[in-house]
Amino acid sequence: MENISELTEFIFVGLTDAPYMQVPLFVIFTLIYFITLLGNLGMMVLILLDSRLHTPMYYFLSNLSLVDCVYASAVTPKVMVGFLTGDKIISYNSCAAQMFFFAAFATIESFLLASMAFDRHAAVCKPLHYTTTMTSTLCASLVTGCYICGLLQSSIHVAFTFHLSFCHSNVINHFFCDIPPLLALSCSDIYTNEIVLLTLASFNVIITLFVILNSYLLIFIAILRMHSAEGRKKAFSTCASHLTTVSIFYGTIIFMYLQPSSSHSMDTDKMASMFYTMVIPMLNPIVYSLRNKEVKNAFKKVIEKAKSSLGSCY
Repeated sequence: MENISELTEFIFVGLTDAPYMQVPLFVIFTLIYFITLLGNLGMMVLILLDSRLHTPMYYFLSNLSLVDCVYASAVTPKVMVGFLTGDKIISYNSCAAQMFFFAAFATIESFLLASMAFDRHAAVCKPLHYTTTMTSTLCASLVTGCYICGLLQSSIHVAFTFHLSFCHSNVINHFFCDIPPLLALSCSDIYTNEIVLLTLASFNVIITLFVILNSYLLIFIAILRMHSAEGRKKAFSTCASHLTTVSIFYGTIIFMYLQPSSSHSMDTDKMASMFYTMVIPMLNPIVYSLRNKEVKNAFKKVIEKAKSSLGSCY
């Protein structure tokens, strides 16, 4: 039997072993990753360059884009390498690092989405006090709190998971080092780990969803009280992108983590995880750019500046 002190590497089963699928999947995931980086880095640069976007809403959005870049990068490049070269081996320490960064930044995203809901509540329900409520100090404190919660909880998950013994096999029935497949691989008693996972995941979901649902309940009440149809339309428009992101993110996270390991089907989890780790980070900047006039106008402004700069060169 091989215990934790002797284990040096893990092997991923991956999404599929079919040889004819490796190149197409590599192309698809490379395209997804490229769009993810381009969209999120582009959003960050756009917010940085346009002074009209230097508001609390876009401060949170720029941090959301940063988080999406990091946790997509923790998983996707390794999957791409596996499709291209067939190398599905990951070292013990790299597995721990991958779990840490993914878990940390996924948790940070959930708290950021709650902070953004609070910001939308302040904007719609108390517009006259918005600038005095959402101060730069409060925004920085909220974002700092999100990062602290994410890093702290991820450290707990990694410490508990990699304290286990992996005696029977080092083959992970997944495409990255997530908590449920590693618990399934362990020969130790995982009851405590399941309780920790369920407790922390439930805490995150309950706290953040409470803030989000409470904020939107108050927002909808405020919208219904508006006499102007234009005012209602504008209020709904400012919230639509965030609601779309919240629905996708929390639907997946509840499906993935708020159930005991005995109920997990790894094949189903792989599909959910692929959506969670690769598709959601790609969708967020698309959702916000397609439904947001200010982002569209800022993008047009940047393009016009680029064209005028190229024109002056010639």
